[in-house]
Amino acid sequence: MTSCPVQGGQRTGHGSLSSGTEFAVVLLGVFGLSLSGSSASNVGLSDKVLVFPYETDFSFVTLMPQKEMGLKAFTLCMRVATELPEERQIILFAYRTTDYDELNVWREKDGRVSFYLSSDGSFFHLPPLTTFRTSLCLTWESRTGLAAFWVDGKRSTYQVYKPGHTIRPKGTVILGQDPDKHLGGLEAVQSFVGEVTDLNMWDYVLSRSMIQAWHYGHKVPKGNIFDWATVEYELNGSVMVVDDD
Repeated sequence: MTSCPVQGGQRTGHGSLSSGTEFAVVLLGVFGLSLSGSSASNVGLSDKVLVFPYETDFSFVTLMPQKEMGLKAFTLCMRVATELPEERQIILFAYRTTDYDELNVWREKDGRVSFYLSSDGSFFHLPPLTTFRTSLCLTWESRTGLAAFWVDGKRSTYQVYKPGHTIRPKGTVILGQDPDKHLGGLEAVQSFVGEVTDLNMWDYVLSRSMIQAWHYGHKVPKGNIFDWATVEYELNGSVMVVDDD
């Protein structure tokens, strides 16, 4: 099978194999199995924050979905904070099958926030991510292709992106790195540095009122793909779990 090209040339690493590349080879070669250097599985992050303390090419968190991610719609929400400068590209969420980046969410080098479904991305001008926590949600549904980001409960303009598309199942979700099967592997210059908490994902589009309720910390239906309180996860490298105070 021919793999989907990485967009813009900036997703592909260059040079000789490094320790980060070796991690990537392991990651992409044994999806769903234990990774070299990874911790045992843990369950539940209620009232906890994932801290990615510094730039690396080996630190990431693997998330195990509660159901297969063959998706025709989704809502993905998280609270995120970073002090990385706006011109620094950051991976915020990565879901990859063997040959495709199924769902990647990025902050681009020009400051826009984007997401990719196995091809060219959809780009949004949003308020910048800062050292203060931002509530960030992304909604998309295949029937119409309507996609939008939500920042602190406020919706961006809609864009129409890949109507009729289906996200493929049987992949791996990681936070903190962009898994890439090309030479270069996991790249420090794309890694996430900062904090992530309250990541939840549903296989349908939440209503405006539900997204706003989630933003304000009110009770909403538990994520049926990822529920932060019960999520199964593995820590790799320097990632820390700390109390959300």
